[in-house]
Amino acid sequence: MNVRLAEERDLAGFLGLAAQVEHWFGPMVDDPGFRAVVAKNIRRATALVAADPDTGLAGGLLFSPKPPVFRINWLVVDEASRGGGVGRALLTDAFRRFVHGPGVIEVITFGADHPGATASNARAFYQALGFVPAEPADPGPEGGSRQVFRRPAP
Repeated sequence: MNVRLAEERDLAGFLGLAAQVEHWFGPMVDDPGFRAVVAKNIRRATALVAADPDTGLAGGLLFSPKPPVFRINWLVVDEASRGGGVGRALLTDAFRRFVHGPGVIEVITFGADHPGATASNARAFYQALGFVPAEPADPGPEGGSRQVFRRPAP
């Protein structure tokens, strides 16, 4: 697996990843706004992919590198690759590339009562990386609860 900056040719892979999680995040694949956001992040060089030469994209990340609050805007790991270190590799690379200076890193993930919290293991994943649950966030587009997680910038 190779973590690298996303390229225009990776858009289809991002859409494939999005299709796997639409039941948790609402429609994305056919949403022109989502496609535009991915394309914008690719152009700005704030999108990363974990590429597997045999299977395609194992994961994708959209990041906002604006201090003092750095944000993980979207992180998805292919269902078959979950639990294999892909998410950690994407975040390690993002922190190295994009997080400079003091501040905090934020992500909005599932609330504790959301079915995706257990199925995706997202909350435990972020906590294992030093993130701490903070205030509730607005519900997701499917109506499920969300929560902000934070950690100090490395």
